[in-house]
Amino acid sequence: MSRNPSPYSRAAWQSMHPVARQLILVRFLRAIAQGALAVDFTLYLSARHWNAPEIGLLLMSSGLFGALLSLAVGVMSDRVGRRVFLLIYETGLLAGTLAVVLGPTTWVVAAVAALFGFGRGANGSSGPFAPAEQAWLAQSLPSARRGAVFSLNAGMQFWGMGIGSLLAAVLPHMIPSATGAAAYLPLFLLNLLVAAINLLQIWLLQETKPGGFAETEQVGAASPDESVTRKENRALALLTFVNMVNSLGVGLVAPLLPYWFSLRFGVGPEAIGPVYALTFFLTGASSLVIGRISERIGLIRSIVLPRLAGVVLLLAIPFAPSFALAAAFYVVRSVLNRGSVGARQAFGVGLVRDRRRGLASSLNAVSWNLPAALGPAVGGWLIGMGSLVWPFVLAAALQLVRRFRSSFPSGSYHNIPARSFRG
Repeated sequence: MSRNPSPYSRAAWQSMHPVARQLILVRFLRAIAQGALAVDFTLYLSARHWNAPEIGLLLMSSGLFGALLSLAVGVMSDRVGRRVFLLIYETGLLAGTLAVVLGPTTWVVAAVAALFGFGRGANGSSGPFAPAEQAWLAQSLPSARRGAVFSLNAGMQFWGMGIGSLLAAVLPHMIPSATGAAAYLPLFLLNLLVAAINLLQIWLLQETKPGGFAETEQVGAASPDESVTRKENRALALLTFVNMVNSLGVGLVAPLLPYWFSLRFGVGPEAIGPVYALTFFLTGASSLVIGRISERIGLIRSIVLPRLAGVVLLLAIPFAPSFALAAAFYVVRSVLNRGSVGARQAFGVGLVRDRRRGLASSLNAVSWNLPAALGPAVGGWLIGMGSLVWPFVLAAALQLVRRFRSSFPSGSYHNIPARSFRG
């Protein structure tokens, strides 16, 4: 059997569907802006004299809004197309960020942050419109290439986040006379520029009706439609449960980590930014490696194995005696834990046929974002009570409860290549 060429070569990149290439580039640019926000936004709120519970509640409201809207977006995108939702997102982000730049009142900042997920470290995703974006990317790829190309997409988004994290270290110092919250103005100008560029890129893209690869995948050829739908629904239900348990644990710590580093070790963006940058750069490389591994050992194994070691490292972070050691634990954990993002996304969209991929992406997003939205409020409350350890302990416990095993029988889900379940 001939092997598919690596999507990480120049020739494979040029042979990729133009929509796939453009969506990857859009996400890369968006990740740069979000990488800067992931480091600086909670520090910006702190400079505006927000406390930990208030920051946690804002991050929670952002997650709740995104989770609820994403379900509707995914379902509707299967019917009316995906491009229109990305245009709405970029237009809204452009207008909202401009409002923050021109009139950064408390209510404006809170509303825009809640609507567009500022500070949540979304890895370049389009917030509640991400299900439409993922479904559009999956539609432009044959099933045999999704694991590797989604991993490439994840690698690019992590590298974008890394660049943004480096920028986060210098953005608050670009206006010499600015102090306090005013020093973070360049942060929002960067987001404004990226939103304008991405709006133009998406506007120039052409969309085909969902279902472009349905014929090549021989969907439902051997099974009646209702039987296939039932199998898809069982797979989605299991994946939803797994996501909910894991995401609650992640939400307890991840969005508040820059603020936690600041409280625990007294460091600012000039120290935290490079750590995040290194994390994202290495995680991007890890994503490419896992993408190649997924083609050999299957998507499920490539997802499960790296995440187990991540739980131990998560527990080690709050007990580290220095910022350097805590940062090292965080970097290694991220490389192991988040490097499988692309494989997880490919797995999720591969559980269903093309005409239901918006729904699958929505359920994936809701089951992740809804519990993750509650996490920052609980984590912020614990930090506000003076506990810098318990958020990590609870997060690790929840991730230990979660066991993603290969309980998806290989014969049930037509959109995942048989080799993905090998062994």
